[in-house]
Amino acid sequence: MASTSRFTTAAIACLAIAGSADAFTTSIPGKKSAVVKSFRNPTNLFVDGPKDGTTVTSARKEIGYDAKSGRFFETDIDKEDCVPEDEYCVVDKETGEMMRLTLEEKERIFLDALKSYHFNGRQLLNDAEFDLLKEDLSWNGSSMVNMNRKETQYLTAVQDYLKGKPSLSDSEFDQLKKELEEEGSQFASAKEPRCYIDTGICKVTYQPDNFRNNLLYLPVGAILSIIWLGIGFEIIEPLIRINPIILAALGAPLIYNGSLSITDQFIFPNNKIVYGPCPACENETRVYFGDILGVEGFGDVASVKCKKCKATINVQKKSFRASTLPKDD
Repeated sequence: MASTSRFTTAAIACLAIAGSADAFTTSIPGKKSAVVKSFRNPTNLFVDGPKDGTTVTSARKEIGYDAKSGRFFETDIDKEDCVPEDEYCVVDKETGEMMRLTLEEKERIFLDALKSYHFNGRQLLNDAEFDLLKEDLSWNGSSMVNMNRKETQYLTAVQDYLKGKPSLSDSEFDQLKKELEEEGSQFASAKEPRCYIDTGICKVTYQPDNFRNNLLYLPVGAILSIIWLGIGFEIIEPLIRINPIILAALGAPLIYNGSLSITDQFIFPNNKIVYGPCPACENETRVYFGDILGVEGFGDVASVKCKKCKATINVQKKSFRASTLPKDD
């Protein structure tokens, strides 16, 4: 017991001497008793860090640094404020301040810049502005910055034609443009009106109204459905008891084909409904092509008047192109 007690006392004494002599503290070679201080002191954590009031700005927020607390915090930036270093901005003519644009507005500027450069040879934006706008649209997930092969071929063909060296024949160009219009490409069709100062003609591309076009087949489809169910209950029901839903499903192919045939041949032949803004005042306009119960209607070209501005609009059935008359007319 006595030896154990003496051993314990000696061990404690050794630890006390080592602690007072900084035995376990890292020292710098070449300097006597030079000791590297511990990082436990919070005031030394950001000795080489940012200065007080330093801010870091992103596209949507700004982060500032407070030296006293050693923490970063979000500053108050209005959501309407625009950061020109990270996104495409425009200058408000009234206030002279940077103004943030919506994604649709940015896409429209991008499309106008491309069309103006390829079609007219005019550069609306310089290279730096165009690259910033394209990068901004890419980060926002816009599909407009990614052109497919047909769109690239179309823009190249237009540019070659303006240079006097057409790369496609007229038939090939018309076929390519038609395919792009059917695919809904924004490079081959203009959904917003465009007016030309020299002629005064305003043009726009209409869209097919599939919902109202399908409603034309509803009357005949309803009548054929009632006739089918009536005949089914009168003939089939006495022999075999069948669920009305199953009976309607069995007659669906006949009802569908009968509705298409009767409507297209007798009630609304050659029917097509298109809609879009008026090229002059942007008032929504709908045009019906085809006949109604033997009464002849519009054929390849429809000439209608806008209900708001009373301007005459010529709409083509195949290309959906709508245009006003020249100023002289």
